[in-house]
Amino acid sequence: MRKTIYWIEGDGVGPEIWRAARPVIDAALAEESDMTFDWVELLAGEKARCETGSPLPEETLKILARAEVAMKGPLGTPVGGGMRSLNVTLRQGLDLYACIRPIRYFQGIESPVKHPDRVNMVIFRENTEDVYAGIEYAATTRECRRLIAFLREELGVAKIDDAAAIGLKPMTEAASKRLVRRALRYAVDHKQPSLTLVHKGNIMKFTEGAFRQWGYDVASAEFGEATCAEKKPVPGRIVVKDRIADAMFQEVLVRPENYHVIATPNLNGDYLSDALAAQVGGLGLAPGVNISDSLAFFEATHGTAPSIAGQDKANPGSVILCGALMLEHLGVPKAADRIRTSLEKAIAAKTVTIDLAGQIHDATTVGCAAFGEIVGANL
Repeated sequence: MRKTIYWIEGDGVGPEIWRAARPVIDAALAEESDMTFDWVELLAGEKARCETGSPLPEETLKILARAEVAMKGPLGTPVGGGMRSLNVTLRQGLDLYACIRPIRYFQGIESPVKHPDRVNMVIFRENTEDVYAGIEYAATTRECRRLIAFLREELGVAKIDDAAAIGLKPMTEAASKRLVRRALRYAVDHKQPSLTLVHKGNIMKFTEGAFRQWGYDVASAEFGEATCAEKKPVPGRIVVKDRIADAMFQEVLVRPENYHVIATPNLNGDYLSDALAAQVGGLGLAPGVNISDSLAFFEATHGTAPSIAGQDKANPGSVILCGALMLEHLGVPKAADRIRTSLEKAIAAKTVTIDLAGQIHDATTVGCAAFGEIVGANL
C-alpha cells in the first residue's frame, strides 16, 4: 500500500533535520510494513516566499485541506508585518484544534530533576482559541482608547489606566468540549489512569473556569461509564480531575507520576509542554501533532534556530519522533517502537548532537547528519 505524506521543509534548520530524519522514518517503516510513503513537498515559509512571493501560498492550504497526513519542520514568521504567525494561520485555517504532545524520558539524559523517568504524559492543548484567537490593541491608540471608554461607560469597569494596552481571549464551549472529548477518547483507548484539566479558573472564571466546567460536563455526559471523580475513585475507571495552572507546574516537578493525560486551553498548554520537555531532554526530543477531524499534521515543536542554521548542529530528534507518532497513527506501532528504541540507544552510547551533549556526561558531539545516521543504523 502506498500512502501520500505531504511535507513542508521549514525555515532555519528545517532542511538539515529533514535530510537526517526522513531516511530513518522510511527505514523503520520498511522493517515492519509493506506500506511505502510517497513524500510530496508543499511550500511554506521563506522557501515559499522566494518561489511564489507568499510565505503561505493558497495552493498549499488547498492541498492540506484535502489531506489526511502531513509533516512539517519549524516555520519562522517575518517581524514587523503580515500574518501574526504561519503556524497559527495553518492551525486556524485547517481547524487543527488539538495540539497533542507526548512527553517521555529517554534513558541517558542527565535531567535537571531527580526522577525524569516518572514523566510520561500526553498534553492535549486547545489550538484555535484563547491567545491564538486573541484580539489586541496597542496602548494609547484610538482603538484602545475607544475600548477603554466602552468598558468604563457601558460596563462599569473603572480600574483601567488610560495608558493600558488591551487584550481579549475568546473561548467557546464547543471548542473546549471537542478538545476534552478527544483527550478523553485517547485516555479510554490507551487505558490511561487519569485525565487532568489544567486551567486558571480561580481568577478567570468565565473563560478558564468555564473550560474546567465544560471538561467535567463532557466527561459526565459522554464518558460517564468510563470515568469517575477524583473524590470518588472507581477501580478500572479514568479519574477526571483538575488543577490550577500555576500549581500544576509544581505538581509535574514533584509528583509527575500522578499525571497521565492533560487537557488545557492554549496558553497553559504552551507553557506546560515546553517546561515538561525541559525535564526530559529539551525540545530537540519533543514531537507533536496538530489534529483536525480529518488531518493529522505532525511537526517539530522547536523553532527555526537561525543561529545554527546551515552548520550541521541541529538535533533531528523531534522530527524523527514525529515520524514515530505518524507511524503509530497509520497503524504501524512496531515501526514507531523501533525508532524510539534506536534513538534511546544512540543517547545511551553518548554520541549525540550538541544540545544533548550538554546534558550527558562525557558525551561525544556529532552533527545533525551523523546523528541521523546513527539512529538509522540502530534500527
